[in-house]
Amino acid sequence: MEDLKKIIRDIPDFPKKGIIFKDITTLLADAGSFQKMVDLLSHRYIGQKIEKVVGVEARGFIVGAALAYKLGAGIVLVRKPGKLPSETFKKTYDLEYGTDTLEIHTDAIKKGDRVLIADDLLATGGTMAAVVDMVNSMEGEIVECCFMAELEFLHGRSKLPKGKVFSLLKF
Repeated sequence: MEDLKKIIRDIPDFPKKGIIFKDITTLLADAGSFQKMVDLLSHRYIGQKIEKVVGVEARGFIVGAALAYKLGAGIVLVRKPGKLPSETFKKTYDLEYGTDTLEIHTDAIKKGDRVLIADDLLATGGTMAAVVDMVNSMEGEIVECCFMAELEFLHGRSKLPKGKVFSLLKF
């Protein structure tokens, strides 16, 4: 895991002063590292009968699509408002300063579907908690919320279902 952590670069003062941004594009651009990350994450879920992988805009689409392919599952997109063409279910949630909204197609998850929620990074957990609420409202069965990386010092997993969070890399 250390080799994967080392390839992720730190960008100081992005998107604002005082924040050290974990830039995963270096890992995604390296074919061997990307394959290793996808293989390590997907092997955790082989045999668990995952029917849908929910990818969260935008980098979660990359992780989610790769996992869906490896697991033989469908990929479901959670997007910012106005980006999905059919009828959507909306969830507005609180941010540190204000609110945000996400949407999912109303027919994307059926009652009882076994769902894996995937994103690149778990930080404060607010966005992922909103996605969990959406999937629960659609009566999907959440197998787990998985992440390529987690910023543990932000305690985001405390906002997510206990025992249903996995992060490959921890910072």
